[in-house]
Amino acid sequence: MSTLGFSALGAGLALVFPDGDGRAGRLVLGGLTFRCALGKGGVRPAEAKCEGDGATPAARMALRRVLYRADRGPVPQAIVPVEPLAPQDGWCDASGHRSYNRAVTLPFDASHEALWRDDLVYDVIGVLGWNDAPVERGRGSAIFLHLARPDLAPTEGCIALPGPDLRRLLAAGLTAIEVRLP
Repeated sequence: MSTLGFSALGAGLALVFPDGDGRAGRLVLGGLTFRCALGKGGVRPAEAKCEGDGATPAARMALRRVLYRADRGPVPQAIVPVEPLAPQDGWCDASGHRSYNRAVTLPFDASHEALWRDDLVYDVIGVLGWNDAPVERGRGSAIFLHLARPDLAPTEGCIALPGPDLRRLLAAGLTAIEVRLP
């Protein structure tokens, strides 16, 4: 038994069980259970996931690192690398670009998402290992674990939790997330 209270077998693996329409669900890690928002396109089998479909892939995704806005809160506790965001940070979602599904520096010459946002959604971001080793053009970019909107509205394909829940999940030793089909 680990010091965090769950067995070593799959200790840091959280499971996501989507609700009926797949746009929300429960995320479970050890004895912790949280409500979460999922993609507005529901949950799709990993092999059917494509750029812009708004779906969350049914897949096991490693937590690669955590990014955060240092001006909006304390450093998140996590067992993966934690790095502060900067105003020029972005993520390329242009499937034909050589930087597709990679962090980029803004300004950027192709379609991208700014990670430094006015809303609170990206104040804490867990970068999940989706379509990154290797990157396949058009298979979908940037499945993030991020902060949910107050009403747990569906995401563009990411997994989102309320701020206190996300911080608690990271501190509990999260290393990967496996999304199940509804």
